[in-house]
Amino acid sequence: MQRGSRIRTLNRGVTVVGGGMSRFGLFRDKDSKDLFAEAFLDLMGSVDKGVDPEAIEALYVGNFSNDFFVHQAHWGPILSDLIGMTPKPATRTEGACASSALAFREGVFAIASGFYDLVLVGGVEEMSKRTTEEVAEGLALATVPYEGKAGFTFPGVFGAVATAYFHRYGANREHLMNVTLKSHDNAPLNPKAQFPVTIRDLMAAKRKSASEKGLPAPEWPDEKGFLEDPSVNPVVAWPMRLFDCCPVSDGASCLLLAAEEIAGRFTDSPVHVAGIGQGSGRGLHACPDLTSFEATKYAAREAYGMAGLTPEDIQFAEVHDCFSIAEIVHIEDLGFFAPGKGYRAVEEGATRLEGPKPINTSGGLKCKGHPVGATGVSQLFEVWTQLRGRAGKRQVPARDLRIGGAHNLGGTGGTCTFTILERR
Repeated sequence: MQRGSRIRTLNRGVTVVGGGMSRFGLFRDKDSKDLFAEAFLDLMGSVDKGVDPEAIEALYVGNFSNDFFVHQAHWGPILSDLIGMTPKPATRTEGACASSALAFREGVFAIASGFYDLVLVGGVEEMSKRTTEEVAEGLALATVPYEGKAGFTFPGVFGAVATAYFHRYGANREHLMNVTLKSHDNAPLNPKAQFPVTIRDLMAAKRKSASEKGLPAPEWPDEKGFLEDPSVNPVVAWPMRLFDCCPVSDGASCLLLAAEEIAGRFTDSPVHVAGIGQGSGRGLHACPDLTSFEATKYAAREAYGMAGLTPEDIQFAEVHDCFSIAEIVHIEDLGFFAPGKGYRAVEEGATRLEGPKPINTSGGLKCKGHPVGATGVSQLFEVWTQLRGRAGKRQVPARDLRIGGAHNLGGTGGTCTFTILERR
């Protein structure tokens, strides 16, 4: 039997009965406590039958690098005190960009074990108070030490992944543009998104700005022509350009988890945790293949086994698109498309909102934003919102939407989670 192939199960059903998010963006006038309070208040208003905060038994919160970004650590009790949960237990989890997905996982296990019945999970990150160079330095703390010391920061990492993918499968820059265009089409439909603007809207804004300054209006043949223009979309780490990269972001997110047998106290339409998996990976310098992440495949196998489902059963998903190439690689590793076929699927519209496998309906990390400690739970928040049919203009149009997934990657693939939620 392959190591790790045993099918794992939860000893007790776990459901999501509430959720909240702050707006993602750059907020010079807000700190981590402000952001988490915003997300928590949003959650409190989402619980259909209401919830007494006193009934929440524990807090698990993800945060990656506030120690570096704002010189403050120990965020579990700080946020517990903020929302009036002290002296109940509060635990911080850290897994780079997968930090709050780990908080969710720990909250699920706490309930499944029978130890708690009602748990709050969430995440927060405050990144805007630092320069771009300082943010790059902070995020590089999640690289493998050897790679970090060599200056292999994340744009370079995913530039290398893209170059390897292009070489193996024949994809090119235009295929990355297809991911960018889709993300920018979805984001304006999300009121929480950091960049709720299409590429066509950006083109119009650039023309207007030039006109107001008395300059010749720039002309581009179409959106891809705009994305080819180095004056507006410069190279960051070839073949990654600016619009292939997620932004620096502030934000917070949270979910309320309840044991299955008490979920009816809070809502008549709980969303169930059907499968949950986690994997780890080695540094890229030691990987035999730069076009795949072993941690993703492991986490996916674990989650599918627990849920008794296959990739074909997942109707839509949020995946960790920190860079445009990442989305393509992840949808292949998760089994949605065969290796080397993901870029074609995006090109053909399969991953669009109205396509057969919608990916990143929220706008993804690329446009919704990526406050790293909040990202994992924010992805699950989107899946929960979609399964409840409350995503508004970005609602997946499938008539019987029941199963969605959330994939969260930390570091250079060192930590990965894949979680499947189900409406029953």
